[in-house]
Amino acid sequence: MPIDAESTLTDAELSQVIAREAGAMLLALRESYGVVDPGDREQADRLRKQGDLVAHEFLAAALAEHRPHDALLSEEGKDDDRRLTADRVWIVDPLDGTWEYGQFREDFAVHVALWVAASQVLAACSVDLPAQGITRSVLDEVSGPGALPVDRPIRVVASRSRPPKSLQAAIEILSDRLAQAGVTDQGVEIVDVGSVGAKVNVILSGRAEAYVHDTGFYEWDVAAPFGVARHYGYEASHVDGRPMTFNHMPPYVTDLVVSHPLIAAALRESLAQAAHS
Repeated sequence: MPIDAESTLTDAELSQVIAREAGAMLLALRESYGVVDPGDREQADRLRKQGDLVAHEFLAAALAEHRPHDALLSEEGKDDDRRLTADRVWIVDPLDGTWEYGQFREDFAVHVALWVAASQVLAACSVDLPAQGITRSVLDEVSGPGALPVDRPIRVVASRSRPPKSLQAAIEILSDRLAQAGVTDQGVEIVDVGSVGAKVNVILSGRAEAYVHDTGFYEWDVAAPFGVARHYGYEASHVDGRPMTFNHMPPYVTDLVVSHPLIAAALRESLAQAAHS
């Protein structure tokens, strides 16, 4: 679905198209570097910085052309507090999982989302995973989360470098809760993935059931994956269950939980119990 001067794309279509195009640019850029020695930190850092810049400049230009009256909040752009009074704010992460991108891994993503002030909702959310050939979007036809697994443990995704301090204790509590409730006797395990978008995709792909983060990150990390997860029928909120809003100053998010609805309450209760024990 190309963009042209006479484009009449909806917000969601525009989000999907530009996320994919930015993702394709990131892949082409990385391929142009050829084989990068894993120990060549200087070259990997150069690739990361160039990827951030190229994707940001493309997304900013596309939105300026096709949605000239909307505001933009981008990880790689200069923040402008005039966005706080804007009716519509695009929240984008041109390259989420920058470290993984420089390591030539697959778990990086492009995030594009639209915050609508009047309704206080995220719309037009897209997460492109270019190295995996996957784009998740609010345009996707979905039937809701599938059944919980019966042949493996429940899986909770967490940050490799900054997992919640009490997560292991919470996992043990959750495992007991689910066993006592007759949900599963397979237990619960922790897995790590790179980008927030890649983490949520693991859940949407049926390879995990939840994602927990409580050490803070930014709105551009969260917005598009959050909106896509909710579109797919998963619960997404603050860890304590409070609803999440966007377009704040600073654009900081303290914590996040995305969960299969059948374990969401038990997960939140287990996290709370572990944090206070």
